[in-house]
Amino acid sequence: MAKNKTYNDFGSFVFSTNPDFKPPEKEEPEQHSSKSQQNLRIWLERHKGNKESTVIKGFEGSDADMAELARTLKSKCASGGNAKNGVIILQGDHRDKVLKLLLDMGYSKTKKAGG
Repeated sequence: MAKNKTYNDFGSFVFSTNPDFKPPEKEEPEQHSSKSQQNLRIWLERHKGNKESTVIKGFEGSDADMAELARTLKSKCASGGNAKNGVIILQGDHRDKVLKLLLDMGYSKTKKAGG
């Protein structure tokens, strides 16, 4: 009797001698909130040497969408930055400009946060 090979969720092999074996169906990827439903918060963080950075938290979406948003914000603010784990960081204090840009892009629930 031939063994049926398939992968489990962790990528390792699962073997079955059952001829009627069918692997479990993959779940649909979760749907992310639309731009107008996302609760983005804009923070200012101060670092050693009196350096400042603008931090945007609460982004829900794919990594590609977040990278595109970060690229747009970095371009408009003429600053460097980073985007990962649902957080976008821009070098410098750009809270007012970022707030206006995000509201113009359709992120209507965006607010400044943290003092």
